[in-house]
Amino acid sequence: MDNQITMSYRDATGFIAHNMTNDYMFRYILQKNKKVLRGLISSLLHLDPKDIKKLTIRNPINLAEDITGKDFIMDIEVMMNDDSLINLEMQVTNKHNWAERSLSYLCRTFDQLYESQDYSEAFPVHHIGFLDFTLFPEYPEFYATYQMLNIKNYHLYSSKFSLSVVNLTKTELSTDEDRSHGIDYWARLFKANTWEEIKMLAENNEYLESAANSLYEANADRMVRERCRARREAERYERTLERDNKLLREKTIALEELNSNLEKRNSSLEERIKQLEAELSKK
Repeated sequence: MDNQITMSYRDATGFIAHNMTNDYMFRYILQKNKKVLRGLISSLLHLDPKDIKKLTIRNPINLAEDITGKDFIMDIEVMMNDDSLINLEMQVTNKHNWAERSLSYLCRTFDQLYESQDYSEAFPVHHIGFLDFTLFPEYPEFYATYQMLNIKNYHLYSSKFSLSVVNLTKTELSTDEDRSHGIDYWARLFKANTWEEIKMLAENNEYLESAANSLYEANADRMVRERCRARREAERYERTLERDNKLLREKTIALEELNSNLEKRNSSLEERIKQLEAELSKK
């Protein structure tokens, strides 16, 4: 019950109903709390938070609006210091298309010149995805950044175009550099399922503490809980649909292989019959 909720996340105990892997909660907190947004971006980009003078959300949404699983965009596009664009997105379900999807988002964000602008005036863009799965199982990594390079001499094609992935399932692979900037703490905060975990993570860090406060307040808000439940149900439906599609693809492949084998077998039988008929005609 709402009237039973304590006044501070420090007094809260037990299970967190909706953590920040819920993409609505992720979007809600980052849009509502610029301090959290500043702390997160400075950590990911290895910046001093004081160097971030201005953050402008370019695609704000009505957080009270009813949402559906298909047409509600949960990524958050941020203009930083009026000279670079950052796109942040939480993705829990592995739809096996993240590489292509993130490139599409990155290209759309980069291609925002006005008709009279020169190409050299394009803003640097950085797409950062928080994934609750391993993108490339053969190359597991906690925090990876990709850019366009010459494949022979590794010369950077352009510093204006980059893509990062935070693997929320592999915090144990965080490097000394990742830990020095607290990226592993942010990942653990997003994944935390209890208030006890949150309290340990937020201790002595004003940005994580601000995130903890916002997470607590959001979980105490009936409207936010309803939106989070709607997103969770949408994700569950998407996972079920993906599972069914995978089974259908596997059955289709198996059927195609069976038909192919039958065709080969029939062709072999027809050839054998022709051989036998030819042998009989000679007698």
